[in-house]
Amino acid sequence: MKDNKILNEIPKEGFLKITDVKNHSITEHQRVILMRRGNEFFNKGEIEQARRIFLTIGYTDGLIRIGDYYYSKNRPFEAFKMFKIAPAPERVNDMIEKMTHIIQSWIRED
Repeated sequence: MKDNKILNEIPKEGFLKITDVKNHSITEHQRVILMRRGNEFFNKGEIEQARRIFLTIGYTDGLIRIGDYYYSKNRPFEAFKMFKIAPAPERVNDMIEKMTHIIQSWIRED
């Protein structure tokens, strides 16, 4: 049944918890060091480590790349969350449009 499959795809931590992720207590020098370290993790495929760093420093480009990675791995909820936090309004709007089309097709099927 389609409904069960959909429910199984909801992340265990829920849908979205969006907050302002910028950490104002770190210096610009510390931010640059953390950004480089996050990029190293990302390039080595250690995505979750990179995600934590990018969230901590509010690194928009890094968060968008994490969102793109999640999207490519068929993890749309996580991708949407990263795009929303980044913020990346074009990607958010694109995903909302796609979700709207999916819901409309479900409604037509019933």
